Amino acid sequence: MRVTARAALGAALAALVIAPATPAQEVQVVDRTVVRFTAPETGGVAAPRFVLERVLAFEARLEALMDPAHRGDRARPYTETHVRVALERHIAESLLSSLSIEPAPAKITIEAQMELARTMLTHQVGGEENLRSAARAEGIDTQELRRLFRRRALASLYLHHMVAPMLAPQDSQLRELYPKSPFANQPFETVKPELRRMFIGRALGEAVTAFYQNARSRLRVTILD
Repeated sequence: MRVTARAALGAALAALVIAPATPAQEVQVVDRTVVRFTAPETGGVAAPRFVLERVLAFEARLEALMDPAHRGDRARPYTETHVRVALERHIAESLLSSLSIEPAPAKITIEAQMELARTMLTHQVGGEENLRSAARAEGIDTQELRRLFRRRALASLYLHHMVAPMLAPQDSQLRELYPKSPFANQPFETVKPELRRMFIGRALGEAVTAFYQNARSRLRVTILD
């Protein structure tokens, strides 16, 4: 990761401190744990979850790529705001993906949702090459990408089945989005798949954000030095 990227990550984490850990002697490491969090949904203090520096930096890069105002800024892979948003999303999706869905989704359903999660993310970051480039920059391998897509798939399935339907929008909902979309100058039926991805992406993003805000009082987040 570039020096500017590490600086943004460090500054953002410093600003996010809720329960600072005991400072440790500075050492050079390939990767390290930068955040620990606990919540009742994941087993409380007996079962803490951890966020690795590479993973958080990668997810911050994704947030930057999804930000139209920042996408072309090659000098800064991401900002402190992107780190904060990435961390909040990571925690919210981790909590959501640990919750039980009734009835439990079949393996084929989870795989299909993972593929949709990848497709939506690819479009949101501006293409497959941008996704791969961000992964290469932080040393994210195929299995780590699959874990990201599985986490997002389970989180979205929980929201869809247990909170409010959002993965199968009606044509009426897509037609409402259509005039305000970048595809308004194309025939509705032609751009319907794009509208569907846009609708689902927005609905899931809003739901994940709302879930995180509601969960904050139950969360214990520690920034690790």
